[in-house]
Amino acid sequence: MVAENDMSGAPTGGLEKPSQSKGDISNSTPDLSANTESKADSDVAGQNRRDDRNKNRKLNSNGRRRGQDNKRKGPGRDREDRGPRDRRERNEKEWQERKRRRLDENGNATKPSEPSYMSIQFPDEEIAAEERRPKRKVAVMIGYSGTGYHGLQINHKEKTIEGDIFAALVAAKAISKANADDPRKSSFVRCARTDKGVHAAGNMISLKLIIEDPDIVKKINDNLPPQIRVWGIQRTNNAFSCYQSCDSRWYEYLMPSYCLLPPHPESFLGKKVLESVKEHGVEEEYAKRLGQVKDYWEEVEKNDIQPILDSLEPNIRETVIRRLNAADNASDDVDSAGETAKLESTDEKSTRNLPETKVETSESGPKTEPTEMPDSAQVAPVEESGVAAEPASAPADATMAVTEATDESEEAKAKEMHPVDRALKQVKAAYVAAKRRYRVTPERISQLQEALDQYKGTNNFHNYTVQKTHSDPSAKRTIRSFVVNPEPIQINDTQWLSLKVHGQSFMMHQIRKMVGMAVLVTRCGTPISRIKESYGSTRISIPKAPSLGLLLERPVFESYNRRAKDQYNLAELDFGKYEKEIQEFKDSQIYRRIFELEEKENSFHTFFHQIDNYKLAYFLWVTAGGLDAAEQRVGPMEAAPKELEEELGDEGEENPEEGEG
Repeated sequence: MVAENDMSGAPTGGLEKPSQSKGDISNSTPDLSANTESKADSDVAGQNRRDDRNKNRKLNSNGRRRGQDNKRKGPGRDREDRGPRDRRERNEKEWQERKRRRLDENGNATKPSEPSYMSIQFPDEEIAAEERRPKRKVAVMIGYSGTGYHGLQINHKEKTIEGDIFAALVAAKAISKANADDPRKSSFVRCARTDKGVHAAGNMISLKLIIEDPDIVKKINDNLPPQIRVWGIQRTNNAFSCYQSCDSRWYEYLMPSYCLLPPHPESFLGKKVLESVKEHGVEEEYAKRLGQVKDYWEEVEKNDIQPILDSLEPNIRETVIRRLNAADNASDDVDSAGETAKLESTDEKSTRNLPETKVETSESGPKTEPTEMPDSAQVAPVEESGVAAEPASAPADATMAVTEATDESEEAKAKEMHPVDRALKQVKAAYVAAKRRYRVTPERISQLQEALDQYKGTNNFHNYTVQKTHSDPSAKRTIRSFVVNPEPIQINDTQWLSLKVHGQSFMMHQIRKMVGMAVLVTRCGTPISRIKESYGSTRISIPKAPSLGLLLERPVFESYNRRAKDQYNLAELDFGKYEKEIQEFKDSQIYRRIFELEEKENSFHTFFHQIDNYKLAYFLWVTAGGLDAAEQRVGPMEAAPKELEEELGDEGEENPEEGEG
């Protein structure tokens, strides 16, 4: 490579004159003197032109043209100096910078005035006295239960998984005190960012750590709560980024099998589906798709609800029936957004329409997201290792006193309740029990699998995330497989289904909306072609299934592992080495939480209850009328109705360029 100041052999652009003999020097002198003035004028003019051009050029903070700080550094320059390598990385840096940056009046960065999860402060004298130790680029393999956390990604104010991990790394002296005020000083990168409430059996962060201590993993875990674990720390090459090097990801989604039951025929969505079937003359096809569940709610009414009504005094029975039917009559004639605002109060009155799930009267509207459980309320670890195993008796014994106290208070409340309210509570309990009693058939599972198969390949998923248009190239994602386990899991009185998806990458809410679409198509007897139609330019509203059931199984690093073995002489990144520990963690901290929170909060029941009774046409694409029957949103930036924000994931609280699931 030729240095800039080495002019030997360099081309002169055609200005080089032929060499002259010594006798010709006197003849060339007049030419030099004659051209002196014109050359000076030319230099001045050239300088003016360069000044004019420089006025229009954007300079960076160092006074140099953009890009020149990285120029001539040679092939060995740091990867960070190259700038963001794609739009997502650039947007992430800008997003975090806007949230992190605090400047004083002179433009200098200031320390946060409030406590921050992203900045752990130490006195200057402690930082100065700390021994400097070498850092190494590593991959940290982690697992966590997302319950009670505001997602994975670290931020200033919210409690996040990364916030606790960062604090534990500092406490274990894997990050120096000098670098504790900003994770970016350690080149902190996450592999897959999970949303609020989402779990991960295996995920990864890459950063520079001090790993001289052979017990560093234990010391980190000692500073973490039981629902967050570090499986191992492994050396990588210096340029490694777990986000950039990840080839694909495996996710699992758990849901009760009763999610596949059709909407109650007296619910708003149930009525619209039946009306559309008759209108389009497809009763036979619809009945075939529903199979044995077609008359499920009719049998529940006959065998579970009617005996309760028959046991009541005539005047009480009349009042109960009137209140049960109140919402049914109201839903026939709803045609304005103003009426939709009454959704929550109407739902509380509607028992026949799959009512509020806590089996007790409440004045608050149902919520889609499960109640977050504080650390003090965490369940004890189970001893069994299999998912299908019945829960251990120890946790039940531990909560026996609380349960008995609750039962006594419930009995006291029941004695004080009006006979009508007590009867309504019985009816609600009967509906919930009927749903939990459902056992899915192989034919119904096959229908769900057929729906999931429609996702395989590369498709445009702009309807399955937020703030993406059909023309946005980043809306195209590749799904390698999406499979439902044909063997359901029995936990207490509820049957569960396990769905596993393997994809190259996922957008915010994408997996939960894919589950929402597949389940709605199955439970409503919708033609399977509706999923393929959702990849078109029409903007439809797809609800996102509860976050409670979603967990990241593991990221995959096939390409990096080949290079690590062949080129770097490093060990492969393999979560399989920690399979036993991961399975025990899933059983005690993830599966257990999912099962018990659903038992307590009925998150899935509440979710489908709200969808079935939402009285505008946003979800009517499930009917025989197709996409045209649904109320469509003009573009990705159009605001959703307030009552629909949680179901669609349009709350606008998070960076749309980040996040998965």
